[in-house]
Amino acid sequence: MKFLNFRFIHFFVLRNNPTNRIASSSYSAQAYFHRPVIGKFFFKSNDKDDDFIKRLCRENKFKEAIDILCEQKRLNEAIQMLDRIGKPSALVYSTLIQFCSRNRALDAGKRVHEHFKVSGFVPGVIICNRLLNMYVKCDDLVGAQKLFDDMAERDLCSWNTMISGYAKEGLIEKARDLFEGMPERDNFSWTAMISGFVRCDRPNDALELYRTMQNFENSKSNKFTLSSALAAAAAISRLRIGKEIHGHITRMGLDSDEVVWSALSDMYGKCGSIEEARYIFDKMGERDVVTWTAMIDRYFQDGRREEGFELFSDLLRSGMRPNEFTFSGVLNACADIAAEELGGQVHGYMTRTGFDLFSFAAASLVHMYSKCGNIETAKRVFLGMPQPDLVSWTSLIAGCAHHGQPGEALPLFELLLHSGIKPDHITFVGVLSACTHAGLVDKGLQYFHSIKEKHGLAQTTDHYACIIDLLARSGRFVEAEDMISRMPLKPDRFLWASLLGGCRIHGNVELAKQAADALFEIEPENPATYVTMANIYATAGRWDEVAKIRRVMDERGVVKKPGVSWTEIKREVHVFLVGDTSHPNSKEIQEFLGKLSRRMKEEGFVPNTNFVLHDVEEEQKEQNLSYHSEKLAVAFAIIATPPGTPIKVFKNLRTCVDCHTAIKYISKITDRKIMVRDSNRFHCFENGNCSCREYW
Repeated sequence: MKFLNFRFIHFFVLRNNPTNRIASSSYSAQAYFHRPVIGKFFFKSNDKDDDFIKRLCRENKFKEAIDILCEQKRLNEAIQMLDRIGKPSALVYSTLIQFCSRNRALDAGKRVHEHFKVSGFVPGVIICNRLLNMYVKCDDLVGAQKLFDDMAERDLCSWNTMISGYAKEGLIEKARDLFEGMPERDNFSWTAMISGFVRCDRPNDALELYRTMQNFENSKSNKFTLSSALAAAAAISRLRIGKEIHGHITRMGLDSDEVVWSALSDMYGKCGSIEEARYIFDKMGERDVVTWTAMIDRYFQDGRREEGFELFSDLLRSGMRPNEFTFSGVLNACADIAAEELGGQVHGYMTRTGFDLFSFAAASLVHMYSKCGNIETAKRVFLGMPQPDLVSWTSLIAGCAHHGQPGEALPLFELLLHSGIKPDHITFVGVLSACTHAGLVDKGLQYFHSIKEKHGLAQTTDHYACIIDLLARSGRFVEAEDMISRMPLKPDRFLWASLLGGCRIHGNVELAKQAADALFEIEPENPATYVTMANIYATAGRWDEVAKIRRVMDERGVVKKPGVSWTEIKREVHVFLVGDTSHPNSKEIQEFLGKLSRRMKEEGFVPNTNFVLHDVEEEQKEQNLSYHSEKLAVAFAIIATPPGTPIKVFKNLRTCVDCHTAIKYISKITDRKIMVRDSNRFHCFENGNCSCREYW
């Protein structure tokens, strides 16, 4: 009868897939079901079968979708045969349960479980454990717990399966209750709990449990336990504890294991010891792309971009292909420093190697080109994506907003809504920014209120900061103050900074002082607040207050952040500080600026000295303004490039009013298109006009 059971199921699982038929009569259903049919395309924990198949179809992965449909059909037919067999053997049940588990087929697994009762089959602990594992893998912890409670016999595997299931789902207290009630524990039990605490953002509990584990004679840490303990030390930046674990690893002789090496490198990197992280990285025998990517990202996060780019080059030279996370990190680093040429080279490599247009690396391309001032290429990349995700939509909306193109940003948002993709709070930051840069107050208020009323999202402090910025820039201070007084969230530094910026534009000294006082409490070390207030007082001619602010800055050790501008000419980046004379072409730059200054005055340019923070003669003020970093960068770019060449200049701070006006004149006199990206937005100067339309 047992042989007959296998023959029946063997027939049905193979009937729709003749290429898998094997002549040998020894080929059984068990052998078939253990075959890794769909490889990496297993059902994900939260996907319904039909939804997953539809998603594969949308991604043009038709072969994988068909494979899954065929597997489901054969599985259903095999299960239907159970009713005709009579009383199947334990091996048949075990085979079917394992297949259901592997494919996250919960409904089919429940049918097999139900058949136990109908056929009178009494499962042993091994089959119960396999069924328990199926419930856990399919995220049905309620069904798993019921089975666990009903089991006549449990072994260590039963307990570990439940503990691991609860820990992975974040139900750490339920996992701990089971852990405390275990009759015995093994390394898997300890590791499941320690990693569960790390996953639930409770690193201190994880380290405490790790220490407790060391006191048990029968408990010996393995590479997974140690990796989880290192992750806990990294999460709270406890370098000392991480080094203690490193010592334990060395004593145990596990310092040659790649998993441990990777965890060690990650711990040192996250604890700020990047040199140690690189030492570990270099010592590793075999490094996968995840390890390379993590090390590259550590350099970028530490501000050491040159070393990050160099390591990325080493990765390419090694012959290993970067993944989407690698590309995304490198492209975001390019965006931060506006390295468009390097970003373009990465884009070219991605194209040559056939990167996945569905990956979020494509969204990073949109972000990179937008931040580098090439919004047209960003749009082309976006349009080339078969199905842009929310990140891509948001990147392009924000990019259009920062380029002063609200007429494109807002229609894009409407298209996003029609696409069926739901916006998130970051998307609305981009939308509100578009309204702010264009002065669309009423439109911005409509979008702001729709966040909660229409889209059911909570309004965040970022949204409030955007709307306060919009109102303050428009001089609608009464409405701004009223909104601040009624907002359910505590105003943060971005909101107060937005209000202060609006006060600077309109010369509202008293309200500016209130905003500045709030900022002094939140971040007394930030020089921007002091400088902005000094500018406001200087414009009002209140030089005593300017001097007072300077004294406070000196007493508190606050130093004004220097303005830095840079431009890239023939693959070389040229950096300028205010009054910089260190550049090799400094003399030529100053002579050219002198000629430009005379031409500009002939055209009607009047230097704006309101924001010069020294109570000196007007002539001296004009001279101080002449050597601002962005003017030096623009002048050099003009003399270093052929006539008519567009120019891009980037600045770390907000460009000043005088420079903004001056560059408009320069664009007209030199017949150049000049793009300046400051800390706030892009300004595109052409023929004496700016894309911001004087609203910035």
